[in-house]
Amino acid sequence: MKNLKKSVYEANLLLPRYGLVVGTQGNVSGMDRKKGIIYIKPSGVPYENLKLKDIVGIDINGNTVEGKLKPSVDWIHHVFIYAHMKDVCGVVHTHSPYASVFAACKISVPCLTTGQADVFGGEIPVSDYADNRGNNIGKSILNYKREGCPSIILGSHGVFSFDITPEKAVFAALMTEYFAKINLFAIFLGKTKGIEVKPMVLAEIEKWYKRYHGGGYGQK
Repeated sequence: MKNLKKSVYEANLLLPRYGLVVGTQGNVSGMDRKKGIIYIKPSGVPYENLKLKDIVGIDINGNTVEGKLKPSVDWIHHVFIYAHMKDVCGVVHTHSPYASVFAACKISVPCLTTGQADVFGGEIPVSDYADNRGNNIGKSILNYKREGCPSIILGSHGVFSFDITPEKAVFAALMTEYFAKINLFAIFLGKTKGIEVKPMVLAEIEKWYKRYHGGGYGQK
């Protein structure tokens, strides 16, 4: 439990370091499924002031079981994801700038390069707008998420990423921003040259994705 709390704390500090948040708009959580406890960033606490002791532990109903501060107002969306994605133990929410451009336009991030094919296996989906009442955001994530893709961009909102650990979820959020930036410039550059920038063909995307996920990439 102490290790998970520390992991959540360190993962939260990565968000400003990677340029994924401005102010206090973002959060990371991690869940211990055996204990049923979720550790999450406290609401409104600046990252430069965040301490390990500030990380809040809540149960699946949002009741505080550890810590003195109020959890992130996004806790309900994190809980919804954990309740409906049983293999997920880390969730990240950001308003990173390039991904938010796609959110504002409600355009999915097309898969233009092998790097995105590696990590995401295709486009990064963008949902319609969902307000923050109840489980509307959580339901939108479930409706629009694509199998094998650890991120979704909420229309007019921002990014939610999810994976088996908080660190991996942060990586997914980082890569979402990275490819949103590459693709935005590629689309604009193509327009200046009169070129229609098209996604990679599905067969090639699948080939790169399979190699990256257990098909020979990395160490044993």
